[in-house]
Amino acid sequence: MGEIVRLRSARDGFEYEAYRAGVSDARRGGLVVLHAIWGVTPHLSELADDYAEAGYEVLVPSLFDRLRRGFAETNFDPALMARQNGFAEQTHWGADVLDAVQAAIDALAPPVFAMGFCFGGTTAWLAAARCTGLAAVASFYGGQIVDYMADAPQAPTILHLGKADELIPPADVEAIRAAYPDLPVYMYDAGHAFVAPNGFHEDSARLSKLRTLAHFSRNSGVRGEA
Repeated sequence: MGEIVRLRSARDGFEYEAYRAGVSDARRGGLVVLHAIWGVTPHLSELADDYAEAGYEVLVPSLFDRLRRGFAETNFDPALMARQNGFAEQTHWGADVLDAVQAAIDALAPPVFAMGFCFGGTTAWLAAARCTGLAAVASFYGGQIVDYMADAPQAPTILHLGKADELIPPADVEAIRAAYPDLPVYMYDAGHAFVAPNGFHEDSARLSKLRTLAHFSRNSGVRGEA
């Protein structure tokens, strides 16, 4: 079980809440997990605990705190879709909350990695381009990445996308690939949110996690890690 901590923005001193999961054994690095439009859900707290078991000290910042404080009580509530999408739009799909991401990065000892889902997948892309101190980034089904293709990742980045994702058209995927031909784009036989409870696809979730852990390991700066 983790704890709730506060992160202070260097921009204006605003304090964001975050879920923190610490490691109990050998530490592989720090990990910033960026949430989908639903916020810091019970699922993400469990995911943070899972990565902590793998050796990562995890922070999950509540990126919508400037708009509405508090963690989500449920993983998925269709009745809140319009409100949560509105939050994402108001933050320009993560561009305006990178101060919270940077605060989380700065709160962790290196090497520090980042991963994000949906809204957080786009935020992860922006963090790879605009934040400092990241060793590697994994973005999961970030639907607005195509709108930020001018923001080139400055840290090694991989993308995880679903072949049947109705929110990310094939044309957008091809545009990303054309702009960044050397960037790994992994496609899965799944739809949107294949790691989350509302769209879970077991094989895709398992394989994307393995690839993410391998990506982090390769870019950890620790000699001998594969």
